[in-house]
Amino acid sequence: MEEFEREDAMPPDAKLGPPADARGTVVVTGAAGFVGTHACRALVQQGWTVRVVVRRAQRAAQQLAGIPVHYVVGDLRQAATRSDAVRGVTTVVHLAAIAIERAGQSYEEVNTNMTAALIEAARAAGVRRFVHMSQNGASSASPHRFLRSKGVAEEHVRASDLDWTVFRPSVIFGRGDEFVTVLARLVRLSPVIYPLPGGGTARFQPVSVTDVAHAIAAAVRRPDTVRQSYPLGGPEALTLREMIERILGAMGTSRILVPVPVTVLRPIIAIAQRVFPRPPVTTALLGLLALDNTVPDSTAWATLGVGSTPFTAGELAYLRSITVREAWTAMW
Repeated sequence: MEEFEREDAMPPDAKLGPPADARGTVVVTGAAGFVGTHACRALVQQGWTVRVVVRRAQRAAQQLAGIPVHYVVGDLRQAATRSDAVRGVTTVVHLAAIAIERAGQSYEEVNTNMTAALIEAARAAGVRRFVHMSQNGASSASPHRFLRSKGVAEEHVRASDLDWTVFRPSVIFGRGDEFVTVLARLVRLSPVIYPLPGGGTARFQPVSVTDVAHAIAAAVRRPDTVRQSYPLGGPEALTLREMIERILGAMGTSRILVPVPVTVLRPIIAIAQRVFPRPPVTTALLGLLALDNTVPDSTAWATLGVGSTPFTAGELAYLRSITVREAWTAMW
């Protein structure tokens, strides 16, 4: 999920603004984020003209290097940026959101209100197609603010008169992910004992970012996905303990896995939030590690014509490059 940070100078070789011919153009929000970069690549490979909305132009150009996209530099929380983003496009792919709150970035402001505002901007510009990335477990009734913010945003999408498609993925893995990589960093920072929140019994259905990107691209090109919601999960449901065991195997290391109640971890995480600018886990997300995060069915892959990649050591080879130094630096 792409964060909103200070804008910096545009790289000299970047394409600024909309293309000369905006027909068949897809605008991607959160394009420089983890899922966004893969989605842009998949869309370009299908022949779409891709416009991206970014706050930090140089960083985005690095993340999207080699992918021919057109840039709109600005903050989607601003009406002018939203207007520039949707002008002349055929489809909005809305991926921008935050999983961890930081100063000036609340779940409600970014995940919920910005989605509602983007829907209105799309309607005003005459854009009909809206592909939205929600979250498995998202609900306006959730006691967890992150899931609640995503659930309310999804309700805005469903209540609109746009031709929407909603994706609800379980945890997404791949190089640069925000879940499995964090677990691997904690492995490096926990040299002997690895704490398992809630005993590690919560079940997840990790899904490959490549598969998610291809699902997004399939939805953009297929009219039969309009007003459909697709849960996205990998081929296996795994407990958090089983996921950690596979991560350890991929990293070629071992740890003593010790179940720890969430109530015991909460004050420790609260201290870490005060100490580190970018803590790996927050108290708001800690409770989610004890919740099941499996999808109700996995028929979306067959419907969309996309494969489903397993959560194996081979697919997790990117975790081997994580060092103690990298794990420590990531928190600062």
